[in-house]
Amino acid sequence: MSSAATTPVETRGWGLIAGNGRFPFLVLEAARRQGIEMVVLAIREETFPEIEQKARRVHWVSLGELTRAIEILRAEGVRQAVMAGQVRHNKIFSAIRPDWRLAKLLLTLPAKNTDALIGAIARVLEQEGIRLVDSTAFLRPWLAAAGVLTRRAPTAEEAADFACGHRIARALAALDVGQTVVISQRACVAVEAMEGTDETIERAARLAGGRPLVVVKVSKPNQDMRFDVPVVGPSTIAVMRRANATALALDAGKTLLLDRDELLAAADAAGIAIQAFEPPAAAAP
Repeated sequence: MSSAATTPVETRGWGLIAGNGRFPFLVLEAARRQGIEMVVLAIREETFPEIEQKARRVHWVSLGELTRAIEILRAEGVRQAVMAGQVRHNKIFSAIRPDWRLAKLLLTLPAKNTDALIGAIARVLEQEGIRLVDSTAFLRPWLAAAGVLTRRAPTAEEAADFACGHRIARALAALDVGQTVVISQRACVAVEAMEGTDETIERAARLAGGRPLVVVKVSKPNQDMRFDVPVVGPSTIAVMRRANATALALDAGKTLLLDRDELLAAADAAGIAIQAFEPPAAAAP
């Protein structure tokens, strides 16, 4: 698979703000293939320690150390940065000890959700001369294309559950509550809040008592591709298999498929159908 991407040709002054999971590693690898060596700002509570072996310059900061993070990025000459990898929502709003700058920022938030917080941090970075770039800029080929992605297409029953799930998930995403719902026979079994996709599926399995499940994961209206981009990886397929979830619906062009070949092979082996749908057109700002 080609990894070419439509990114700026400038190869200097790039930073990576790394959360957990494989996403940051894929960004590093794709950037390096384009001659870009990124400075990594690793989050102590989230980033996998293996990042030390993959990047030449790594600085560790804790959640809440906004001032120190900015000082590091400026000292390293970072002018544009990519934010990749999950930072768990429950940690953002319950487990951090904010420094004075972040504490001040938190007081100004109109809502205590991830979009509001990271959007505000993005504005602070811009004021410091650091532009936050689309987190998929180096990974365009990993975005799901519209259509059935697996050998098996959804059944009529699964398609009906997809339609039901889309109605619910898009309403929740518009409220910035969560982006995943789990459906069984047109009944909503579980909705995502702060726990993340995999834990939502596991909770649905406990509630469903062995009934087949369908998972629907959507993007937000006017999804900001700089952060919190929907991501699915092989671990999600493993969770679905254990939960007796037989089909997965995604938003085309808005969902990253990490380790795509492995993911689709695992889905095919489990008999799981995956289909990507064109999301509704974004509303005018």
